Amino acid sequence: MVRNNFVVGLLGLALAMPVAAQSVGMQVVDSAGAPVGTVTAIQGDNLQVKTSKHEALLPKSSFRAEGGKLLFGMTQAQLDAQIEATAASANAAVVAGATVKGIGGTTVGTIDSVADDKVVIALKSGQKLAFPTSGVRGNADGSVTVGYSSAQLETLVKGSATAPQGQ
Repeated sequence: MVRNNFVVGLLGLALAMPVAAQSVGMQVVDSAGAPVGTVTAIQGDNLQVKTSKHEALLPKSSFRAEGGKLLFGMTQAQLDAQIEATAASANAAVVAGATVKGIGGTTVGTIDSVADDKVVIALKSGQKLAFPTSGVRGNADGSVTVGYSSAQLETLVKGSATAPQGQ
C-alpha cells in the first residue's frame, strides 16, 4: 500500500454539508453506498481516510454524515486516481535545479542532484546536504519543500557529525 498524506485539493464533487460528528473507524461511502475507505485519524479540519491502496488527508467539509457513515462525493477508484495523480505531479517536481523551500515557505537552496533515492540540496551558503527522497515534497509550482528552516539546515551543516552531508 502506498501511503500519501496529501490534502486532495480537487474535491469539487464534495458534498455540501460539513460533518457534525466523525470518529476514527467510521466507514466512508460514495453516493451509491459503495465503500470508499475508513477514517484512520482526525487532524484539525481534515480526516485521514484509508482506501484499499492509499491514505489521504481530506477536508471535513467534503463529507456528510448519514446513517452512521460518512458520504463522500468520489468513488474509491476516483479518489485513488486523484491521489496517484497528485503524487506523480509532486514527484515530478523533485529534479536537479528545483528551488527548495523550508518550513515557512522561504527559499533555502536548490536541488543539486537526485540519485539512488537521495536528494542533494545546495544551500544558499554553498553547503550541501543529502536527504532521502521521501524527506522532500514536490509542489504544484515546481518547487520542493523540506521540513526544516534555513537556520536548522545551516545548523545541520555546521555542527553535527551525524548531519546528512551532501557530496
